[in-house]
Amino acid sequence: PPYTTSTLQQDASRRLYFPPSKTMLLAQQLYEGVELDKGESIGLITYMRTDSVRIANEALGLVRKHIALHLGENYLPEKPNFYKSKKLAQEAHEAIRPTYVEYTPEKIKKYLTKDQLRLYELIYNRFLASQMVPAVFDTISVDIQASKYLFRSNSSKLKSDGFLKVYDEVKEENGNDQEEFPLPELTVGQLLKLLELLPEQHFTKPPARFTEASLIKEMESNGIGRPSTYATIISTLKHRKYVDSVQRRLTPTELGMTVNRILVQHFPEIFNIGFTAEMEEELDKIEEGEMKWHEVLTDFYQPFSEIVNRVSKKTKQIKESHQQDTEENCEKCGAPMVIKWGRNGRFLSCSNYPECKNAKPLNHKEDKVLVNGAKCEKCGSEMVIKTGRFGRFLACSNYPECKNTKPLTLGIPCPQGCGGEIAERRSRRGKVFYSCSNYPECKFSTWDKPVTEKCPQCQAKFLVEKHSKSKGDYLKCLSCDYESVAKVESTA
Repeated sequence: PPYTTSTLQQDASRRLYFPPSKTMLLAQQLYEGVELDKGESIGLITYMRTDSVRIANEALGLVRKHIALHLGENYLPEKPNFYKSKKLAQEAHEAIRPTYVEYTPEKIKKYLTKDQLRLYELIYNRFLASQMVPAVFDTISVDIQASKYLFRSNSSKLKSDGFLKVYDEVKEENGNDQEEFPLPELTVGQLLKLLELLPEQHFTKPPARFTEASLIKEMESNGIGRPSTYATIISTLKHRKYVDSVQRRLTPTELGMTVNRILVQHFPEIFNIGFTAEMEEELDKIEEGEMKWHEVLTDFYQPFSEIVNRVSKKTKQIKESHQQDTEENCEKCGAPMVIKWGRNGRFLSCSNYPECKNAKPLNHKEDKVLVNGAKCEKCGSEMVIKTGRFGRFLACSNYPECKNTKPLTLGIPCPQGCGGEIAERRSRRGKVFYSCSNYPECKFSTWDKPVTEKCPQCQAKFLVEKHSKSKGDYLKCLSCDYESVAKVESTA
């Protein structure tokens, strides 16, 4: 079927590695309009927040003519393909499709950015595929009798490509499909020669961690969220550091697991899938006039307010239950230090708070690493490495008397020739990037980590670490097209 919001986000994540927030941003740009050759801004796709797979009759007629003309009559079904939307889908908007089928990706690619083109091409080809004939495969199953043992092998061969001509299928990211191998020509009763036996043992694997695509699919199947909120939900989880993305898998952080444990323990009636799905269904019924909004709100708010009042009285108790004692004493008042939770994670705090407000990072002992030979230019004390909310930095060891700080550099000179060095920094969203220590005077920055290795092709003073699914880990030069074939070795 053509794309809905959720299937577009899932497919863009699987095929293009776009996070849902990026997919929706690019889709918004394509919907609002792009200036083409006549200087006129034209919306290239239909509205991108929809859960309907409905296609307007006029669009069906145009796409069928396009398929017959440019791909051939053999790719066109006798009648248009119609798809059924899920239960409670809002049919006010069509599925996501190109507004003008004559604007092929090839025809308008010079007017689009690279990422806009990739997403538009995905939407365009999926729309064509939804109105083409299915692909046809010849499936072969072979039974091989060896004494009292029976071996079975299956294989399939493409007979007619159908919609696969414009839209290749991609395996599910969490799928467990076995790989198929092509079979040679065989005849019934043919005697086969045993070349080798390969014994393999398979164990039941635990469910794979969610990717952003599979999480959206799971939310949709459980009735959680709406087309307009899928991307926002995932962005919020990442922004608040409840989850980390590790090799494109969403992994819960210690903070996320702690917040989840507190909420589920104290709000079990609300923080469960059934309640969320039921609430979404009731909102749909309000929109359709089947339920009255004030009745739904009353039914929800009265028990909810009672729970909030009950939990509010336990706030101090809840906070204390998640504190951890340490063997360290406060250097200001001598009271024991405890580990507490804050908005940026765990930290050390004086147990005598609020009388004593001493607090410091949890890993402060590891952070205060002396930098050999580095002296503070303000007071002459030694400089140490510390960690703040935006990453590691250099600070004067004479703090708080001296509050001098400097970026922690990698010892690699800035390629702009400004005299600065490249330093590691963190964005407001916590993502690591690298920029010149002379910022804001020098604007050089890169998301890729520089390494102290000269480019053999253009003699640039450093290369950067890169990774792709096809190449794995490798090094690349920012000044020319040089790429190394050697695997990246992480530097400290």
